[in-house]
Amino acid sequence: MKIIPLSEGAFTIDASKKFIPFNKEKDDLQTRPIGSLLVEIQPFCIITNNDIILIDTGLGFTNEKGVLQIHQNLLDHDINPMDITKVLVSHLHKDHSGGIGKQDALLQQDFFSFPNATYYVNKEELSYALQKATPSYSIEDFQLLLDSDKVVLLDGNGMLDGYIQYWVSGAHSPFHQVFLLEENEEKVFFGGDVAPQLQQMKSRFIAKYDFDGKRCMELRKLWWEQGKKEHWTFLFYHDIKTPVFSFK
Repeated sequence: MKIIPLSEGAFTIDASKKFIPFNKEKDDLQTRPIGSLLVEIQPFCIITNNDIILIDTGLGFTNEKGVLQIHQNLLDHDINPMDITKVLVSHLHKDHSGGIGKQDALLQQDFFSFPNATYYVNKEELSYALQKATPSYSIEDFQLLLDSDKVVLLDGNGMLDGYIQYWVSGAHSPFHQVFLLEENEEKVFFGGDVAPQLQQMKSRFIAKYDFDGKRCMELRKLWWEQGKKEHWTFLFYHDIKTPVFSFK
């Protein structure tokens, strides 16, 4: 499998849930509001024998030319966004779902950003997100997932096409899901926001921003031990320095 991190840059986020761009060379974290977190926003493209997969969709920001940033990132790696075959969605917080679709200002209609892909979303996560008027969810980013033939609503745990395992982890959000891809004896794991950074895998702490911080801590330990034993490659969506880590 070929793994391509699609970084949209570094951001700080505080209790307002607003993502403010952060220049790692020039900006000072101490000038940001107390408690601000510094995170990378980093979807992943994975090229397998049969698919070009996107895992989570970023913030949905556009660049100075008006091009969706995640589209530009793919093009920069010689990947046509129209060639994405699967979009795997861990959960629907706005920093993971912003690039699901886009709006045509003239027609006032929403369109999928990856029209030739099938989107895989946990059905309970979608239902929960649509009911929650919180700063973490931007309903306009994902409401087009409803009643679309491009969407498969996953229920619980299972397998896609014989090589993509998915299961509901909960912990960060009530119906957060994670993915393990296995092909040619290689295993690639995406733990979403339950396992967002390398350092979190190596330390024991409970984060206040998680739905169930204790469960997150327990799962990180479990996955780290299993990954070490089975030689997983981990993908870290919010890691500033290490998007990909492999046990070889």
